[in-house]
Amino acid sequence: MASVANPAAWCSVRKAALPQVSPESEGVVLSVLGTRALLLYRLDGAEHRRRQAAGAGRLDSIPALECLLGLPVGCRVPVGSLPEQAQVRCLPRGAVEWDADLVTRRAVRPLAVDLAVVRAAERRTGLERAGRFAPFCRRAVLLDEVPRAGLDETVVEAAFYGIGVLVHGPDGIRVALEPEAYRPQRHTAAAWEFVEEVYGRLC
Repeated sequence: MASVANPAAWCSVRKAALPQVSPESEGVVLSVLGTRALLLYRLDGAEHRRRQAAGAGRLDSIPALECLLGLPVGCRVPVGSLPEQAQVRCLPRGAVEWDADLVTRRAVRPLAVDLAVVRAAERRTGLERAGRFAPFCRRAVLLDEVPRAGLDETVVEAAFYGIGVLVHGPDGIRVALEPEAYRPQRHTAAAWEFVEEVYGRLC
């Protein structure tokens, strides 16, 4: 179940550590990928409104998303030229637009997840959980306190995986290591499915 992130905690995380995240980002706490995380995301208002107006169905299937990725956005394509005609015809309502034997893809990702922050009391648990988001967005771990052995080992290990490190100390939340930028090699149905899951929980 989605919940709006605690305003004070959200402001602290944002102010202390993440100036590179868009000022338009909103925060929500979700249980996703087997862990609870603060997700910072930007809703695509135009796509959201389009889906509402079209009464669009949910896009929650990998085959459907793979089919859509094979279609150009906004271009009319003769359906007879497509190798997966049956899949195109079975796409959820609102994903494509039909005009006789021409099909036009309308669906795009409804939001972008800028960062996932996983809170943890222990380094390894936090890094493992934050690592689950590697295929989908930038990620960071928020430690409840500075490890007894110090931060060096945590920072070195986190840097290897590109995971940011935030520490909740007596003076508030501070950054020990900024998260690595998210640079996907290609757009995948799995990454789009993750976005759709988040969108489905929010809207």
